[in-house]
Amino acid sequence: MSADQRRARDYVDFDGAPGTWNAITDVPGVEVGYTTLIDGDGPLVPGTGPVRTGVTGILPLGRERVGTSVAAGMFSFNGNGELTGSHWIEETGSLALPITITNTHAVGPVHRGVLEWSLARNPALQQGWHLPVVGETFDGYLNDINGRHVREESAMAALDAAASGPLVEGSVGGGTGMNCYGFKGGTGTSSRRVAIGEDSYVVGVLTQANFGARHELTIRGRHLGPQLLDDNPMEDAARSAPPGSGSCITVVATDAPLLPLQCKALARRVSLGLARTGTTGSHFSGDVFLAFSTANPGALDSGIGAAPAGIRRLDFLPWPTINPLYSAVVQATEEAVVNALVAADTMIGRDGHRSPGFANDVLSG
Repeated sequence: MSADQRRARDYVDFDGAPGTWNAITDVPGVEVGYTTLIDGDGPLVPGTGPVRTGVTGILPLGRERVGTSVAAGMFSFNGNGELTGSHWIEETGSLALPITITNTHAVGPVHRGVLEWSLARNPALQQGWHLPVVGETFDGYLNDINGRHVREESAMAALDAAASGPLVEGSVGGGTGMNCYGFKGGTGTSSRRVAIGEDSYVVGVLTQANFGARHELTIRGRHLGPQLLDDNPMEDAARSAPPGSGSCITVVATDAPLLPLQCKALARRVSLGLARTGTTGSHFSGDVFLAFSTANPGALDSGIGAAPAGIRRLDFLPWPTINPLYSAVVQATEEAVVNALVAADTMIGRDGHRSPGFANDVLSG
């Protein structure tokens, strides 16, 4: 994170206690990297630009444990979107490869890039079959989305760059060309420390925010949207989709030991965090969420090369104790969305399309 990166807590307070970096990387072992592609200005020339896009890569157990499973669950709040590998997550409750997020028409090359990177990183994976997890949101308002600018190498570079520590937000990675509530949106993250009995855990959220109509926007209970209807070029422009269209991919990580169905329950709570920011869920918004637990690594391995033998066991928290994790997901999701808004500056993309930066001083009023 740059020294002058603005964050929502510079302007307003939020519920809950964040981790050290207030990011998904506060969950031990989780690493995040970006490839950001910005090039050209002026009229759209398909295949040439302008380019405003990228890839976000998330390593649940870091680069040293690619191919080791973690418990996972996903939830589709509205299905106008893609999360590859989701059927297998639903079937087995696990994932073992990196998670990536990009634009809608770049899922294919990113999928292949994740596979190539993972096979190179862990040669044992050469013996198996794999279903990489790739999510997407649409950046065609600003980006030459049909131009094949995101390539396999773009995904591999994002994964090569993955690290722990503070994260840059706004117009970076897969969030580069995204918009939120009629403002420039993109990538946002947040975390919460949670105590359950005598034990402490971390819940982290990373969202690619590309959803919401301007009039809906609500921040910390203040319905700001109706006050900010001016300078809304995306809604003023002739577009095939109505206000509120877009998508949101959100990834939740925790080190709390959970069953796959408990991870799915955490993923569902992302909906409540988004609702705090005002959205009611547009028909044209693909809102798909994934949650995973870094506890019990490898316990849900399906076997690479040879079928695993013996009995496997999982530690997990009793269902009645995990309400604090639900609260953490809701709180961190709300803050991650506002972080994306606060961090992103005005961006001009294809055909002079402009996405205005959020007026951060409104939060101090």
